Amino acid sequence: MTPALTRRGRVAGLVGLVAAASGIAAGGRALDAIVIPVAIALAAGYVQVSRVDVPAVRHVTPADGFVGETREVRLEFGPDVTGDTKSSRSFLADVFVRVDDGLDGPTAPIRASVGSESVSYRVTYRERGERTLGPIELTVTDVFGLFERELVVDETDAVTVYPPRDPIPARFRRALHAADAVDVSRQREEFDRLREYTRGDAVRDVHWATTAKRDEIVVKQFSAETARNRVTIAGGTEVGGGEELSGFGAEDRSPSAAAADELARATVSLVLALLDDGVPVDVRLPAGRVSASPGDRGRREVLELAARTGPGAVAGDEADVTIIAEADGARFRTGDRSASFDDLRREAEGERPADGDVGWSRTDGAADRQGVASP
Repeated sequence: MTPALTRRGRVAGLVGLVAAASGIAAGGRALDAIVIPVAIALAAGYVQVSRVDVPAVRHVTPADGFVGETREVRLEFGPDVTGDTKSSRSFLADVFVRVDDGLDGPTAPIRASVGSESVSYRVTYRERGERTLGPIELTVTDVFGLFERELVVDETDAVTVYPPRDPIPARFRRALHAADAVDVSRQREEFDRLREYTRGDAVRDVHWATTAKRDEIVVKQFSAETARNRVTIAGGTEVGGGEELSGFGAEDRSPSAAAADELARATVSLVLALLDDGVPVDVRLPAGRVSASPGDRGRREVLELAARTGPGAVAGDEADVTIIAEADGARFRTGDRSASFDDLRREAEGERPADGDVGWSRTDGAADRQGVASP
């Protein structure tokens, strides 16, 4: 885009024209005092702005995070950020970064000396999914503020926003993997093999005879430690359609997109709680499946799957837990019993529903007064 006069530049040009007309009428004596300095400033400003090239830019992106978190993003300008050895001049500009609809970004341009300093701004994660930072709009001005020029830097980057996580009560989690705990205790005496000691191993598991023959500690490993049961979880929505999640605001999201959000939130809440308990999980959602073990890698795999999943039917009926999500909430189903995600969340937060009966109900409509025993 070619340089254009700013409001200040138009005023300066008008003053110069009036001074020139007055000087001509007065015999040219006022030309040196006003007209020539104004003309020089306008010419210098035009040349300065017109010689600016689109700068190299690099986003220093923040870490992925959960809905509701706020992070700082930094922009670095200049050839150094791309490895280019060509020198570039710094210039004044108003920097404005456009961000994805699922993010809250800067609302006003940031004044900066591009090329000599970095620019920082804050974003708040509002909706799950892969969200885009950029492009970047620059309004370049000269030192006098007489001319401006619009530049667009098509440099984008992305962050992954995870669904929010809610607490799940301990008695519900234990009911899912209590059988696994029994299996571990029964298989404790079934010797599997010898292995090197790792931090956290119990002293009672040290195999002293082998340790005495080697320069390292050797421990016994039992079959329960090599073949621990997994909890399988399958999730889906009961709302048809496959609209894309992007493009829907918080106030006009489609029912299928809202149901997908509920599915992702319920899945993340349950799976992360189980991983924190040390229980491995298999997760199947409309966007794919993962087998996750306790640890950072397993957590990230589950979070990324939940961040990108959309609406769709439940994949398979043989799961230990089936999550059925609608636009207004989700339910966990195991066998012929189901539990509301909202009720479990309130229970975990110490809030009981008015009827005082949180937990399981028969999916066929029959009353189930036994429930699941509290720990």
